Amino acid sequence: MKFLVDMPISPSLAVWLCEQGHEAVHAMEVGMAGASDEELLERARTERRVIITADLGFGRLLALAATQGPGTILLRGGNYSERQTRDLIARVLQSVAEEDLANSMTVVDQRRIRRTQLPLQAP
Repeated sequence: MKFLVDMPISPSLAVWLCEQGHEAVHAMEVGMAGASDEELLERARTERRVIITADLGFGRLLALAATQGPGTILLRGGNYSERQTRDLIARVLQSVAEEDLANSMTVVDQRRIRRTQLPLQAP
């Protein structure tokens, strides 16, 4: 599976995902440290990557765009350590099929995983 890790998340997550057999890049690594959320969405959509972020604005942008992708994993509920972030993502990868991740907004916190099929409905 292919991932684009957003700036609020440590670059070490991309390294860990690659060690797990995925193709992952961090926004900083591909020259997108100062990119807008819209630019990140477009890059992820073009490269068929799932975005991993802690930025709550992505849900709104996906709803307004009303598109089928890119899939997004949103970490909610805290300022997680690198270890906690890896554990949350590992839980998502064990619980949600790859094809479902690619076509949904997946919200994860310490207690649960919620997945909503794309396109999202605008507020």
